[in-house]
Amino acid sequence: MELKTSRNLLERARRVIPSATQTFSKGPTQWPRADAPNYLTRGAGAWVWDADGNKFLDCLMALGPIILGYGDKQVDAACARQMAEGTVFSQMHPLEVDVAEMLVDIIPCAEMVRFGKSGSDVTTAAIRAARAYTSRDHVIMCGYHGWHDWCIGTTTRDLGVPRAVAELTQTFAYNNVASLEAALDARPGQVAAVIMEPVGVIAPEPGFLEAVRDLAHRHGALLIYDEVVTGFRTHLGGAQERFGVIPDLACFGKAMANGYPLSAVVGKRDVMEVFDKIFYSGTFGGETVSLAAGKATIEALRDTDALARIQTHGTAFMAMAERLIEENGLRGVIKVKGFPERFLLDMSSEKGDQETRTRKTYFMQECARRGLLYYCLNVTCAAHGPEELAFSENVFREVLPLFARAHQANDFAARLQGPAIEPVFRQP
Repeated sequence: MELKTSRNLLERARRVIPSATQTFSKGPTQWPRADAPNYLTRGAGAWVWDADGNKFLDCLMALGPIILGYGDKQVDAACARQMAEGTVFSQMHPLEVDVAEMLVDIIPCAEMVRFGKSGSDVTTAAIRAARAYTSRDHVIMCGYHGWHDWCIGTTTRDLGVPRAVAELTQTFAYNNVASLEAALDARPGQVAAVIMEPVGVIAPEPGFLEAVRDLAHRHGALLIYDEVVTGFRTHLGGAQERFGVIPDLACFGKAMANGYPLSAVVGKRDVMEVFDKIFYSGTFGGETVSLAAGKATIEALRDTDALARIQTHGTAFMAMAERLIEENGLRGVIKVKGFPERFLLDMSSEKGDQETRTRKTYFMQECARRGLLYYCLNVTCAAHGPEELAFSENVFREVLPLFARAHQANDFAARLQGPAIEPVFRQP
């Protein structure tokens, strides 16, 4: 496979772009160095082409935004019509009202809506609103909620975050009510919000989401759901509709516009009305092309069988992966975790993080060599179908026996053509 153009672009990027990337998860340290492309130039359905013209099946779908497939005709047509009329104006545009009304119709907690461009925009807006509404400063979070100071100050990437800001955020563990209760009890009357992803690749234990809601409210804090990943993909109305536990505020993004930059914070009217008082404003908050994309995407998810196709493909892929893992004697070595719309191959090693990343890199390397752009995380889209499943199965039938031999020989590192992928959040 020729990757010369990609490699040349990477060298140019290193001179003018810190870390050579705008998004850590897309950067060169997150993919096999010798066999994965660095630059993709176009996509169609579930397939992408790199800067050298190589074709790959994409299972990551731009980290989640592509829910209908690359180049969806209805979405692109809606955007083209809007581009011909204008992208931003000196006053508001009717699409702001149209899309807000759509979100109110389909999201259980949504009575009012404010838009943003990224997930980080709206999670931070939700935190500011919660602090204003409760007149409190502290936040308790579970998971990752974006790059802004209040969140990233809890990680090993906290350089540049004032200590006073970082100290206002604490964390709790998923499916561990006691850890949340301890964090709340340690700060009586001080916590503005509990923010969490309602579900990842591990299902909530019975009663867990209800307990989180009740604890937050008992302590006078708001419950915020970060549905940037789960929104529209887990269920049209988000994980809150799927599990029946309704937050005070919720944040949506990624899949809501099939790849165009659009996000939203939604919530109960009495809380959302605080946006009349706080400052949350941006020139491109009402940018019309993304709103047109959002309207067309939500219509497709609402009015077609797109979500059913996602469930069908994801279910079949998970079953295929589990069957081939079993056939190759890798039961317990590779575990399939998650749900049809979003699942991963967990290759965690008892030897530690370095070995886990080495295993994952080897699997990704061998998949990339065969035309499967695979991050060991499947983000299913509506364009994944029988052809894509057959292609993936053929690749897995070649790669899993190689993985099994490397496991038996205990020599994954020796089989890599470059260094293992690196953690985004490095150990202290």
